[in-house]
Amino acid sequence: MGDPKFSRRKYDKPAHPWEGDRIKEENELLMKYGLKNKSELWRAKSFVGGLRAQSRELQARTRTGDPQAKIETDQLLKRCARLSLLPVDGATLNDVLSLGTEQILQRRLQTVIYRKGFAYTPKQARQLIVHGHTAIGPRKVTIPGYIVKRGEEELIQYHSTSPIANDMHPMRPKPDELKAKLEAETAATPKPEEEKIKVAKPKLKKIITTELKEEESEKADIDAATPEPPEEEK
Repeated sequence: MGDPKFSRRKYDKPAHPWEGDRIKEENELLMKYGLKNKSELWRAKSFVGGLRAQSRELQARTRTGDPQAKIETDQLLKRCARLSLLPVDGATLNDVLSLGTEQILQRRLQTVIYRKGFAYTPKQARQLIVHGHTAIGPRKVTIPGYIVKRGEEELIQYHSTSPIANDMHPMRPKPDELKAKLEAETAATPKPEEEKIKVAKPKLKKIITTELKEEESEKADIDAATPEPPEEEK
């Protein structure tokens, strides 16, 4: 059980700490969702990894005809629907396997408050939550990583005791400013380039890209070393 003073870590660290592509992706997610540190991101990855592992196990048990697997499958799908990760009806275990880390990050209270227009930036949304300015219904919530359940999103508001609950408070975002900021962010977002190489494993893609670059450089060297034929005299 362990000492209650020292709670166990609720996330798994990466197996390889110095992977450039992974570090770049993590830093982009930290900036996009206003996370405090990478442990919050790893917690979301571990959470969705647990759901996917449970889905794979249930698929294997269902094929063997285990009656308990059907019950646990319904419970897993209801849990994902309650967290608004999957639709209420028509979801399957394959849908659980398709869940990603960003789908969990989008359900964090910090992200939902920012997207509902209660704050200008994700960092400001985090500050409002930690300082006790936000609530879900009458209940004050001060945890930025709280996963907003289905039906709770419409109940998010400024807490009644917060000075920001006043419509005239200067800290409250104005709709026109939020609209202009959203348009500016949309215009500044670069369009993703189409990938020439599509493979399942990133490491294999990196190897193929390196080999193609080496072939192109060798071809350029050969072209540079080949003398040009003399021009014919007229």
